[in-house]
Amino acid sequence: MKRTEQLDELGISAFAESMAMMIQSGVTTEEALLLLRQDNHEGILASALEDMAKDSEEGKSLFEAMSNTGIFPKYALEMVKAGESTGGLENVMRHLADYYQNQKEVNDKLRSSILYPASMIAMIIVVLIIVLAMVLPAFQNVYTNLSAASAGYIRFAYALCITLLVIMVLIVALALIGLYLYRNGKKSMVEKWLRKIPLVANILDDMGTFRFTSAFEMYLSSGEMQDNALAESMELTDCPEVEEKLKKCAAHMEEGHGFAYAANKEELYEAIYGRMLVPAERSGNMSEILERLIGLLKADISNSVTRLINTVEPLLSGILMISIGLILISLMLPLIGMMNSIG
Repeated sequence: MKRTEQLDELGISAFAESMAMMIQSGVTTEEALLLLRQDNHEGILASALEDMAKDSEEGKSLFEAMSNTGIFPKYALEMVKAGESTGGLENVMRHLADYYQNQKEVNDKLRSSILYPASMIAMIIVVLIIVLAMVLPAFQNVYTNLSAASAGYIRFAYALCITLLVIMVLIVALALIGLYLYRNGKKSMVEKWLRKIPLVANILDDMGTFRFTSAFEMYLSSGEMQDNALAESMELTDCPEVEEKLKKCAAHMEEGHGFAYAANKEELYEAIYGRMLVPAERSGNMSEILERLIGLLKADISNSVTRLINTVEPLLSGILMISIGLILISLMLPLIGMMNSIG
């Protein structure tokens, strides 16, 4: 039975790791699914394992059983299909366990990069509403009774607060619209907007390259030829910009060049990483170098997200402090003027 809800990265990683250990121990796929079903008593994975075990009893492959549940993403399904066809299912499962663990860490980092600015914007909105609703009216009543000349300062404070509040609300509205579009099949449109921010564009490209490299390494480890591995992996990048580079790489490889040449020619990786591929290809250690590249790309994504947070944090803090400072100045100037006139 197909399900609408998909298993999260941690669940996929745990499932793949368990399957890899049991396959290594000589347990058949059918027995492994039954054993996992006994250890999982609730959640979408538990019911899915029951259906998968039934499909396996009927002679269906693990790929077919996993596909029928609807809880596994395309990448996991394609990898399992490749593993079954090449006889490397255990290695595929270990790869999927590592891949989705890495994906979880990257996604957690991305979520934290969104959560902090969101909390800062929410705090700014709350502060501005309090100032508009409580602080400014109190000063307005005091200054109106004391001096009509101070009305201009109060109007400035109101205008500043309202302008900042409108800007913050518009940012929140745009973020919510983007989130809605992202979750309803408009992912490419949202990413096109986000790519206007250079640092975000770099993160998206690195994530696409990370997904490709992970899939490419797995296909090579499963015994696929470079051109076939590239063609299969290209569909899993989920990044049009990276996919365009890979198409050009494929064209170079059709002309008789190796992957290392093509990747360097199209600048698929940073130069320092790309140069690692050439001796690896000549010595037959391509999979080993690709595994290192996967780790380096993961670190690059984490560092880029950290830089993004470090850029947004002082910017939002500065907006909050400057706006509050200007409001306080506009409120204090009339008071200073009245004190000088009294003195």
